Amino acid sequence: MKEGKIVGFIHSGISVKNLETALEFYVDILGLKLLSTQVADSDYIFDIVEIPGLKEIKIAFVEVPGGHVFEILEYVGVDTYPGNARSCDYGTGHICLQVENLEEMFESLSAKGVRFKSKKVANITAGANKGSKAVYMLDPDGYIIELMERGK
Repeated sequence: MKEGKIVGFIHSGISVKNLETALEFYVDILGLKLLSTQVADSDYIFDIVEIPGLKEIKIAFVEVPGGHVFEILEYVGVDTYPGNARSCDYGTGHICLQVENLEEMFESLSAKGVRFKSKKVANITAGANKGSKAVYMLDPDGYIIELMERGK
């Protein structure tokens, strides 16, 4: 028997309170590409997630320019609770999206009511991303999204 090993990356996922609200943010505001939507209610999904009382999962797949796909999931039929939104707490994650014209994007998104953890665009002065700029913003459910403009 062959030994198992990791051979690639398929997608990452984010659980949300309301799929429609999340799609308004990720697709309409951020401009990511909606690939598909579906409702998962087959036995296999219940075997994977093991959540008693789950009725279904509303799912959307969106694509970031460059090809990374992430799955947005709304769990239906069970009580859900917000995750922790402090970036220092274990179990908390974030995604980082590469952008152009970060200063302009920060102002534009702020004007549209998007919430940011960062008070301003930070200039990265050390480390692997020296010369880049970045901010942390929050999706409608408080999930952290880093926007980074790569340095020259």
